[in-house]
Amino acid sequence: MVPMSNLLAFAAAATVLIIVPGPGVLFTIGRALTLGRRAALLSVAGHSLGVFVVLLLVSIGLGTLLMASALALTVIKFAGALYLIYIGVQAIRERKSLRDALGTQVEVVPNSRVLRQSVLVGLTNPKAIVFFAAILPNFADPAAGPLQLQFLILGSLFLAIAVVSDSAWALLAASARSWFARSPRRLEAVGGAGGMMIVGLGASVALTGSSN
Repeated sequence: MVPMSNLLAFAAAATVLIIVPGPGVLFTIGRALTLGRRAALLSVAGHSLGVFVVLLLVSIGLGTLLMASALALTVIKFAGALYLIYIGVQAIRERKSLRDALGTQVEVVPNSRVLRQSVLVGLTNPKAIVFFAAILPNFADPAAGPLQLQFLILGSLFLAIAVVSDSAWALLAASARSWFARSPRRLEAVGGAGGMMIVGLGASVALTGSSN
């Protein structure tokens, strides 16, 4: 097990990192503005699931490989960035269809598609790979038991904090969307803004890959 002092220190560090809006938060906000509350919360779940898979891979040694290979890390980073840009452009192209959803709960994009996209975004989040591979191990204690188990415990704590924070952002953004939805033009503008936000996020990841 992870020593309690290490666990508390990690929780504090993770909270500071998570509450500051980064790609994970901005992706969720973009989905909330574009598709609404349910899709935003599904995006939180899907993104977290994708990041959890990254955690599992890091725990069995993939993190060490990626940190040692600049090429592998670059490929992951740009794959994630391009996928975000694709989703953002798609949201911009479909923004007019949001006007038909005024006063209804119609989903512009099927829930399964939203979830699938979000999982892929989580899987290709380069910051998650770097964080789990380079930062998380610093809070583990080799004398306290198997490192793989400690990585999973710490990573799961990180994800739990992230789910709470991202869900709060999703609900806030969805409420703002409801206000804008009182006007067809406002709603269309919100759809475009959500898409632009995701495109900008993809560009940021491609250029820096330093936010989470």
